Order: sequence, then structure tokens, then C-alpha cells
Amino acid sequence: MMIPISGTLSKAWLSRTLGVSFDRDYYFDPDIRYYIDLQCNEYAANHFPDLNLYYSESNIGEKEYISNDQVIIGGIQPNLILGMLCGADFIPYDNRDADIASPLKLDKNADLPDPSGLLNHDLIRLFDQQIAQLRNHASYSVIPPFFWDHSGRVVIHGVLTTAQKLFGEQVFMDLLSNPERISAVLQWICSCFIVLAKHFSEIGHHPIKSVHIGECVGCMISSTLYDQYVVPFCTQISNQLGPVRLHSCGNSDHLLKAMAKIPNIKALDLGGETRLDHVREIFGNEIPIDLSPLSTDMSSSSASAIVNWTQRIVEENQNGPLRIRFHLEPEYNLDSIYIMQDYLSILQN
Repeated sequence: MMIPISGTLSKAWLSRTLGVSFDRDYYFDPDIRYYIDLQCNEYAANHFPDLNLYYSESNIGEKEYISNDQVIIGGIQPNLILGMLCGADFIPYDNRDADIASPLKLDKNADLPDPSGLLNHDLIRLFDQQIAQLRNHASYSVIPPFFWDHSGRVVIHGVLTTAQKLFGEQVFMDLLSNPERISAVLQWICSCFIVLAKHFSEIGHHPIKSVHIGECVGCMISSTLYDQYVVPFCTQISNQLGPVRLHSCGNSDHLLKAMAKIPNIKALDLGGETRLDHVREIFGNEIPIDLSPLSTDMSSSSASAIVNWTQRIVEENQNGPLRIRFHLEPEYNLDSIYIMQDYLSILQN
């Protein structure tokens, strides 16, 4: 089975090479968003015709489901949107991904707003209004918040990753010292994402076909804690929203058995340190896997590290469905990417 390579262009790369600015208007003015996104994808097609490169958020949008007429409403990372709904200030950067002013202060669980009540927030009303205005626009195909293309895959962050973004590093201490409190917070996050995902699916006429759960910080905790604090909420999300594509950064070897307890996992998106033979042993040879090369290898002036990594993952994969995905940053060595692509072709011929 052939192993394809797919890459997305980062905002930092595009700001430096194309001169575009990802300011506040980019995120809140659909017309500006449309033209910048189109410009970025035209740049990718013209400058990298021999690489499968396009512009999207890292690990999220799928090239085959991105159209030239699509306009993304509320194209902001899901955990940032939830933070804004709780009062956090949105912080755009001209030359990199946006953020929020965090952590938020949470003195008691009663401070958490009702998930359904979030739909009355001015930010949600703004996105709803923009969707209604543009849905019948002849030039646009509307992609609502929490979606990034026409695939029907809704995108959310994992509950623990979101808690860390909203409330800071204290959440990791709470896993051990205050389990009742952190469980309530994680349940609230889970409920909020389910409510918001269903709302935007309905109002945007964008049926949910699957869900990407980005539990980026999962690799930072033990398998026991992952089983206790991540698996139950991924299960709720799967039951409510559909088949899961589960993301975990870094080395996730120790989490694989816990991940396998989540029902209806249909795809995995893992960090390049994870051993593919371990993944195949637990999940089998049929599950599609996206794997990201190590950033240190991608940044190295020598291609030897990326060649060794490529050889390892081909040997470990056991001929299952696998795709190599990367997010092109300015410090990455383009020559290494081309060498990886050529070497992969040699290994498979």
C-alpha cells in the first residue's frame, strides 16, 4: 500500500513569503477571510506543484474537500472560541496562529456558564448572522464554525487540552489532588463542545459525518489518568457526534491501550515518536493513521534524521493505511521534505 505525503502551510510561512496578515479582520470579516484563504491556496499550488501542499489549520482540513468558493465563518480554534465565550480576550497575530488571554480564573464550578446558554452569546449570534447572510450568496460555499472543509468532519479539542488552555497548568495538579472538581470542569467542556457542534451543524446546514478530537496534551499524562479523564469524555463525544479521528501529539505509546477503549475510533492522528508497530498491534492493520515527522528532524540541516525516521515508520507500519502529514513552518528544511518524498518512493518500489 502506497504511503502518501500531505502538508499544510503555516500562517508563519505565508506571512513571511506571501506578505498576508492574519489580523482580527481575517477572523471576523468573511470577505477578507475568503480572499486570503484563496490567495494562500493559489500560492501553494503555484509554488509547490510537486508537493501535496495546501493551506489549512494543522492536522485538520482535508485538501480534497476544500473548494475555491468556500468561506469559513468563525474559523478560530475551538478551544479559543470557548474561551472567548467565557470572557477571554481574543489575540490575533499578523504572522502566526491566534490565541486568547488565558488562563481564566475559576474560583468555583458555579462560575461555569450553562452550555446551552452559550448560544445566546453575542459571538455566536454574530457567526449565526454571517452564516445566514452568506448561505445564499452565489459566490460562496459557507463552512460554519468548528468545520474546516466540506468533509462533514467537525473539529474540537479534547477536554483536557481545552482545560489546560482555559485554566492553565493547575488542571494537571487537579487530576491528582482535586478529581471531583476537575471532572466537573471536563464534563462542562464536553457538554459545551457537543452543544456548539450540533448548533453550527444545524444552522450551517452542514451535517456531521465524523469528529476530530484534538487531545494534544494527552501524551503528558499517564495511561491511568488518560483512562480516567479522557476516555469517558471522548466516549460521550463519539456517542453524540459520530465516528472519531483521535489526535495526540508526541509519543503516545503508553496511551494506546486506553485509546482503544474509545468506541467508534475510525482514524488516528499521531506524533512521529509513536511506534507504529505498537499501534498496529492494538488497533490492527485496517485503521487509517496520519503520522507527523518530528519537528527537529524537519528543521535539521542534514536529511539523515528524516531518512532514518521514514525508513522506521515504513518498516513498522505493516502495510496498513498510512499518511505522512506535516505543517510547514519557516524553520523547516524544504530539501529534507523533498528527500523524504523521494526516499519514500524508493522504499515502496
